[in-house]
Amino acid sequence: MLEVLLLSALAGLATCLGGIIVLLLGKPTEKSLAIFLGLAVGIMVAVVVLDLLPSAWKYSNFYTTAAGFCLGIAVLGLIDLVLSVLRPACTGARNNRYLLNMGYLIAMGIALHDLPEGIAIAAGYEAQQSLGWLIALAIGLHNIPEGMATAAPLRMGGMSQVGIIVVIGLVSIFTPLGTIIGVVLTKISPQLIALLLAMAGGAMIYIVRFELIPESRRRHPNYARLGAVIGFAIILSLQAIH
Repeated sequence: MLEVLLLSALAGLATCLGGIIVLLLGKPTEKSLAIFLGLAVGIMVAVVVLDLLPSAWKYSNFYTTAAGFCLGIAVLGLIDLVLSVLRPACTGARNNRYLLNMGYLIAMGIALHDLPEGIAIAAGYEAQQSLGWLIALAIGLHNIPEGMATAAPLRMGGMSQVGIIVVIGLVSIFTPLGTIIGVVLTKISPQLIALLLAMAGGAMIYIVRFELIPESRRRHPNYARLGAVIGFAIILSLQAIH
């Protein structure tokens, strides 16, 4: 139990590493922000298409997967609505407000995604210890650019370095939290695991469609495409490894 929690915690802390990289590099340029956001697009789409939805279907059936996917979209849509009400954009700070809201949405989406990631680590470790290590490594690697993608808009939006670290640190907790849940869920029902996996997929697709793609293309469409291709290739490579 202790070993799998340690693996999960290290994978989650990789998100903080991505955020620290952004902070050390300073305020991102328009092109670098486009790459960071595009990278998140590629990573999220690849994880949803190649991992989350197929795994959800494997654990249950089409109807549970579809229900969880739609629920994830609905939850993120509600969060988006609440954020727009709580943080109304004034004329002089519209861009900063938008970037901060998007950073919060990315953080929430990644947190939702990190829960089933933690569950996956627990399930893999339960089946075979070496498999748990491989899954944790894969998750840790793609958590780094996810942390970068979260920190970049927050940084551009004017949030302090301490605030960014706090936000990303809170996100990183969800991976080991998911592992604890996974240990419990493996004893209960695969239907619950499937619902969480599909819900994370829906949440991530919402972020990609309504936040990341429009903003990354506005910053620099060509660099956004480059980042998306690189992000997708990273996850595709990790899929080939394990």
